[in-house]
Amino acid sequence: MHDDLIPLLAGIVGKRFVFTGAARTRRFQRGYRYGGGTILAAVQPGTLMEMWRALQACHRANVIVICQAANTGLTGGSTPVADGYDRPVVVINGMRLRRLDLIRNGEQVICQPGVTLDQLERRLQPLDREPHSVLGSSCIGASVTGGICNNSGGSMIRRGPAFTQLSIHARITAQGELKLVNHLGIDLGDSAEAILGRLDAGELPGDIPAANGLLASDQEYSTHVRDISASTPARFNADPRRLYEASGSAGHVAVFALRLDTFAADKQTQVFYIGSNDPAELETLRRDVLSGFRNLPIAGEYMHRGAFDISRRYGKDMYRYIQAFGTDKVPRAFALKSAFDGFTKKFGLGNAISDRLLQGVSRLLPAHLPRRLIDYRDRFEHHLLLKMGNDGVSEARAYLASRFPSASGDYFECTPEEGAAAFLNRFVIGGAMVRYRAVHPKTVEDIVALDIALPRNATDWFERLPPQIAERIELTMYCGHFFCHVLHQEYLVKKGADCDRIKDDILTLLASRGAEYPAEHNVGHLYEAKASLRQFYQNLDPTNAFNPGIGKTSRLSHWGHSTYDCRCQPAHSAEDANSG
Repeated sequence: MHDDLIPLLAGIVGKRFVFTGAARTRRFQRGYRYGGGTILAAVQPGTLMEMWRALQACHRANVIVICQAANTGLTGGSTPVADGYDRPVVVINGMRLRRLDLIRNGEQVICQPGVTLDQLERRLQPLDREPHSVLGSSCIGASVTGGICNNSGGSMIRRGPAFTQLSIHARITAQGELKLVNHLGIDLGDSAEAILGRLDAGELPGDIPAANGLLASDQEYSTHVRDISASTPARFNADPRRLYEASGSAGHVAVFALRLDTFAADKQTQVFYIGSNDPAELETLRRDVLSGFRNLPIAGEYMHRGAFDISRRYGKDMYRYIQAFGTDKVPRAFALKSAFDGFTKKFGLGNAISDRLLQGVSRLLPAHLPRRLIDYRDRFEHHLLLKMGNDGVSEARAYLASRFPSASGDYFECTPEEGAAAFLNRFVIGGAMVRYRAVHPKTVEDIVALDIALPRNATDWFERLPPQIAERIELTMYCGHFFCHVLHQEYLVKKGADCDRIKDDILTLLASRGAEYPAEHNVGHLYEAKASLRQFYQNLDPTNAFNPGIGKTSRLSHWGHSTYDCRCQPAHSAEDANSG
């Protein structure tokens, strides 16, 4: 049965877009940081109808399906693991499915699986509107669908996690039936062929109605994040508030289309660069802004001096590349690098030569960060990038002038060039950590990367590791979305140390502080899903056919049971309404 599947898929999408063998499938097997499991094939459909037919063929062949888009996740959530599956794995990569339709005068959009944040941002710019996120992941080509499936948070304080209740997705019922579910809030016909054919052709009704109370974004978040007395985090991946069908599904349904809100862009913006040697000073600022400002910031990004240094040195070539070619060219650069790494590994040269070459080239490049940013790096341990818009600019200007300079901190107003440089230096840090690991194999065992959300009422936010943990770590990296109390804490573990033990020890400390994890990168294959999140996955995917093993759950058919007891219908779903 599986031998027949490859030519069948080739007949659906074209032989050119079916990839087999270790070399040709490498870029689908390996993610931004993790992955590497063997797959039967990777398939890139060119239309939604091709995706549906490929999915039907995989379902009949009883293979595991992993739906993948840009593959930029940080926890391995869209790539296979090395072992433990009881069926072959097929990756359906949606990056050829790039159709994007503006609806309701651009106040909403319909995105196919391959639409990237960068693509959506550019499409909305002439309308003076923005997508959910315009910073961070958009710099490395992340997809809109990936953000929704992982409840990605992004850096935009007012908008919260990526979320919608409006989607077209496929799921497999407890009875083993593959069904297409249209919950887009738009009548596109009664059959899968009619629905997907019209989406492929862009044949949408001229007057699309509102969605009858269903949400296309987290409209409560701007109030939710202001509650600085709450003992729970503002956002985290297992938050039941924002688990709904495709949203938070982590690939346990196959997403064909999403309907999302867009947001009015601020006409005036200003970045303020704040430095301090006292973390309590920044926490006071955070609480004052959230509780007292009329206007919430656009973004508030934290960066420790150590993170600044790693990004400045090991992220320089990516910084320069984005400056020269733009964010939309980054996925192509990653694909070429992956192909080169596969070639060198095949000939016994390892897969780190590209990183060493690029790092060597970056040392020859001229200094790239503005002088005032370097000065603040030398003066202050903690850095906060505060971006305000419209009336919030004058509000922040008056507040900061009343508080600084202080005994431990100061600030300045960035020029547009300084503001762009500061944010870009912040958002190349993830790749810089990967680069450091690659070029220091003799001293670094691996990266332990944690993505945590502290309670909104926490005041002691900056981590101080006990000596018995710190002595096993070569370098730490701290950054995050400060006003949401979402922090990214990464540790380059010394050679020979036990990474799993270090991770468990740090997570134990975080649990005692009331932290939830992961905060926005989802569980992937690195975190254990909480019981409520596991149940959400099981209700969505009773046969465990889509992306099994996520959150350290079972990788076996029917979740490892000979018969699966589906105790309730899929979470927040009306399966029979307008289903194909």
